[in-house]
Amino acid sequence: QLQASGGGLVQAGGSLRLICAASGSFSRNYAVGWFRQAPGKEREFVAASSRGGGSTTYSDSVKGRFTISRDNAKNTVYLQMNSLKPEDSAVYYCAADRTVIWGRIARSDEYDYWGQGTLVTVSS
Repeated sequence: QLQASGGGLVQAGGSLRLICAASGSFSRNYAVGWFRQAPGKEREFVAASSRGGGSTTYSDSVKGRFTISRDNAKNTVYLQMNSLKPEDSAVYYCAADRTVIWGRIARSDEYDYWGQGTLVTVSS
């Protein structure tokens, strides 16, 4: 079971750190992704960390501003979000899966386990 937290209201240019905590083992065998969904829009990929955390990837819209990291010992994954923009406003979800391959890691339908989402609002 995953639980996302850390969302809130922030001004444009500000920062937030999202946290995804797992109730069970967040072992090296799980790839982890962050996705977001704004009102009236489809869920979109934000960032992902490969099994073991050796590789990461980002959507073009957040590259250079967001950083995904993980602490397997604490069963926790983080999404550090800097230089936030109003268009970053959305509900952010973390997801995990043991079998997703790297080439499909940005696809939300590849993930079996999802957190409940945390709302991020960026004011202009």
